[in-house]
This record gives sequence, structure tokens and C-alpha cells, in this order.
Amino acid sequence: MPTYRIAPSILSADFARLGEEVRNVVAAGADIIHFDVMDNHYVPNLTVGPLVCEAIRPHVQVPIDVHLMVKPVDRIIPDFAKAGANIITFHPEASEHIDRSLQLIRDNGCKAGLVFNPGTPLHYLEHVMDKLDIILLMSVNPGFGGQSFIPHTLKKIAAVRKLIDESGRDIMLEVDGGIKIDNIAAAAQAGADTFVAGSAIFGKPDYKAVIDSMRSELAKVS
Repeated sequence: MPTYRIAPSILSADFARLGEEVRNVVAAGADIIHFDVMDNHYVPNLTVGPLVCEAIRPHVQVPIDVHLMVKPVDRIIPDFAKAGANIITFHPEASEHIDRSLQLIRDNGCKAGLVFNPGTPLHYLEHVMDKLDIILLMSVNPGFGGQSFIPHTLKKIAAVRKLIDESGRDIMLEVDGGIKIDNIAAAAQAGADTFVAGSAIFGKPDYKAVIDSMRSELAKVS
């Protein structure tokens, strides 16, 4: 059975008490903290930078997974590595040299990954599988939290799972966007093993109840 990981996205947390929020969600059973970085350029929103990552780093021991929705990416990668990121992912459209950007992440001591929007083809994976620790599939169009899961993503998850299995490499398959208790099992059945959830967790009064319910659904996946 795969190792499943729940990665709450701080995009939906209460930023007035962010340290407390990340501590609480980890105590509730989160495996990873997902950190969404938007630049009001590559995506139509503006969120947080390395200083916020550095601020929450002392509050949790779990990995911080930084998703860069910025263009260009290379300039900011070392800053997030220094700020305490463990995983850094970016969109292939945001890099002039994808192989170089992936290597830059690894050279800075982090796990590296590519992110694919719903309409982004998978051909970018063809020559860089050896540099990937994680592949993130967006199940919504990036830029805003609280969107609904795009069902066609399930086919894309299955296609990437097949590529990973054929490669023989230990690559995490993450899905982000509209993940809730009632669809997390379908994403797992398709082949995902890491699940980003924002408003489905931080938007509820009892984080542990939500995460426990998600794990109960994952336990049903054969």
C-alpha cells in the first residue's frame, strides 16, 4: 500500500496567527506544510515570500513544500532554500531552462519537482525524470484557493503514475486543488500519494477531524 501524505496549504490559514495555525495542523496529523507562492505575474494573485517561510520554519518539524507560481523562478529558489524549504516545485512554463532550474533546487539542498496546470501537457517530463523527486498536478487553475476539483485531472494522475512506475524511480505524485474528504480516495485510486488541501482543512473548526476523515477514505483505496 502506498504511503499517503496530507499537505495542508497555508493559503487558507489565518495569517494573523500563522505560527499557531501550522503548529495546530501538524498536531492534527499533517505530514507536510504546503506553501503557495504567487507573484501577480505568472498567476493573478500575490501571496507570500521567503520571509514568511523563514518565520514558520521554527514552528514545525515536518517538511515545507514550496510551490512557486512565479516567473522567472531561478532568482527566488536559493532564497526559499535558505528560508527552510525542503521541497521546491515550479511550473515548466516559468523557466527558460527546466533542467537547470531543477538542478539549482537540488544544488541548494532541496527536493525538486515540476508542476502541471490542467491544460499543460506532460511532455516536459520526457527528459528530466532523473532530476525529479516530486510531480505536482494542479486539479484547478492556479492563482486562487477554494476552487472546485477538475474531474479530468484523474486521467492525468493515472498517466503520470504510469510514467513514474515505468521509470522505476521514487517520485512523489502530488495533487493540488479542490481536494476534499469526498474526492481524495478517487485521486488516490488514480495514483496520487500526496494531497494538498486548503479550505477543506483550514476552513473547518476541527483540523484533526478532517484529516482523520481523509485518512479513513484513503484506507479504503485498494
